[in-house]
Amino acid sequence: MSKSEAKSERKPEPGAKPKSPPKPQSGDNRRGAIAGLIIAIVILGVGWWLARDLTSASKMQDCLMSGRSNCNVIEPAR
Repeated sequence: MSKSEAKSERKPEPGAKPKSPPKPQSGDNRRGAIAGLIIAIVILGVGWWLARDLTSASKMQDCLMSGRSNCNVIEPAR
């Protein structure tokens, strides 16, 4: 086989459709979606916790800045 014959075998025939790459399995798509959902839930949880913590600290700071000395949160006895 000569070099010109080898090159001609690599060229697609006129009118032939080029081969498309194999499609990924649907499990790969779901795995990415589930990972994204888990990441979103974690970010929402951390944001909720941070918002509550900052709100509590802000209330404490407001109380102290107003000159009060009894700013501690008193939990009711059960």
